[in-house]
Amino acid sequence: MNLTVDTERLAYDLRRLARHGDQVNEAFEDAEVTRVVFSPEDVAARQFLIQRMRDADLEVTVDAIGNTFGRWVGTEESDSGRRKGAVATGSHIDAIPHAGMYDGTVGVMGGLEAIRVLQASGFRPRRSIEVVMITSEEPTRFGIGCLGSRAMSANLSVAELRSLQDGDGAGLEAARAQAGMTGSLDDVAVSSDRFAAWVELHIEQGPVLEAKGIDIGTVTAIAAPSTYRVTVLGEGGHAGGVLMPSRRDALAAACELILEIESAAVSCDSDDMVATVGTLRVHPGAVNSIPAKVDFSIDARDVDPVSRDSVIAQVRESAKEIAERRRVQIEIETLNSDPPATCDPTVVSAINLAADQSGYTRTSMVSRAYHDSLFMSLVAPMGMIFIPCRGGVSHRPDEYSSPEQISKGVAVLARTLAELAS
Repeated sequence: MNLTVDTERLAYDLRRLARHGDQVNEAFEDAEVTRVVFSPEDVAARQFLIQRMRDADLEVTVDAIGNTFGRWVGTEESDSGRRKGAVATGSHIDAIPHAGMYDGTVGVMGGLEAIRVLQASGFRPRRSIEVVMITSEEPTRFGIGCLGSRAMSANLSVAELRSLQDGDGAGLEAARAQAGMTGSLDDVAVSSDRFAAWVELHIEQGPVLEAKGIDIGTVTAIAAPSTYRVTVLGEGGHAGGVLMPSRRDALAAACELILEIESAAVSCDSDDMVATVGTLRVHPGAVNSIPAKVDFSIDARDVDPVSRDSVIAQVRESAKEIAERRRVQIEIETLNSDPPATCDPTVVSAINLAADQSGYTRTSMVSRAYHDSLFMSLVAPMGMIFIPCRGGVSHRPDEYSSPEQISKGVAVLARTLAELAS
């Protein structure tokens, strides 16, 4: 099968999508993008994507939470008129504040380009092929990642979805309605036969492929993520009026616990264990006031959930000791604690075959970052394709993958979809 990726068309799509966010230059790199779910920038980007799907003669549907599907109807479906499980690919287009232009978007626009490449080659799929834009992979607005894929896989119940609020107190229902999303959340979860397979193309977000000069990473497993909210309650007071022995400083206690979190992760026997404190809010937040309350987050993940959970158990024990010694209260609330995902052997084999047929080097690897594919694995056989990114950098404006690297990923994705849809 002769496949030719239109690199200029794909670059155009990525640039245009990036402009619905913040600043992007014509060098196809160093774009600063902020695109929070259901914001005006997000809505504009969705409209552009839908138009590009229609330009490719795809059937476009949008569910109640904004998951967007572009379907290339296969011969099996068109001949029988019966809707069968599609081979699907996709990712997300939302971006955390001051991020780059490749995280997620390569999987969406690259998925669309893979379909266009197959169409141009004369290939006709037996099973339908879909490219899917999944809503809100990033936890920026509602505090929980992979919102759309959690909803599709029923990992979050409808009641839990309706209870979500952003930092300004706006509920999910109101936010999606303002963004033009209609329909009932009861209809978002998909049946077990909705997808025959799921494949996600993504930048690695790590340095391995670039450092080793390898074209393609075949993902074999996705790490188990967990998120926690920590609240430290101390006693405030005037910075000049309360002597040091009498203080119950919430920030000092929080800092000690944060260092214990780092130490627990570093000393863990698992090489894949990582833990991060990425947010910190101090009340009242005045230069001359002793902190009375601190809220911070913990992101902990490992491909082995036992290892991950043992680290968090150690953190909880440290929190008890610190709270008693410093005379403060520390509460650790679990926001999510998800299992790891193992990639399906059939999908993995199809990816490896596609890379070999394309003449590209490949290696097997674990994804320590988690993706929508983690939850799509609950409803379909799942696999992921990684491509290199410069310096392993992601979630920053200098996030970058070259047109050549992206095109190689798209070529492998196209062959993989063709194999799975035949």
